[in-house]
Amino acid sequence: MQPQKRRPTKEELAAANGRTLPDIVAPNLKVLFCGINPGLYTAVVGHHFARPGNRFWPTLHAAGFTPRLYLPKEESSLLDLGFGITNIVDRATANAAELSAVELKEGALKLEEKVIGYQPQVLALLGISAYRVAFGKASAGIGMQEQSIGNTRLWVLPNPSGLNAHFPPRKLAEVYQGLRLFVDSL
Repeated sequence: MQPQKRRPTKEELAAANGRTLPDIVAPNLKVLFCGINPGLYTAVVGHHFARPGNRFWPTLHAAGFTPRLYLPKEESSLLDLGFGITNIVDRATANAAELSAVELKEGALKLEEKVIGYQPQVLALLGISAYRVAFGKASAGIGMQEQSIGNTRLWVLPNPSGLNAHFPPRKLAEVYQGLRLFVDSL
């Protein structure tokens, strides 16, 4: 049995406000998964999608992106599979609602530069509301978008946060699997 890991204290979480995490990225990835921004828990532990209630890692496995359930500390192993992680906005906050529309739009411009530089096949944006604001696409839905960045297709997926009650785990995995099947066909 593994020892219980200590949860960050309130003070550590407060001190993480505004911190950034390095991207997990390389040229020519199959998919660059793009979160909205890091949460405070993630910023404290230093790994993407690390909050225990976040369903990113279980969903990647259930959708067939990973051969087993990866832990957040194994995030760099995604590169070996052709996947990476970035965010629209780099700074950590307690929740994405703290981000302004201006900040999301500025983040989208920086993200476009990153995508042009790294040229992933697909940029998968994890959160429909943030995508709509950041990219000025008020009527966008889940799935592949008409818009692209260079040769990179844009695909919007539901936010894997445990707070996203619209998508229980099985439904979340099914939607993510749609992207995996598309990427497998390329």
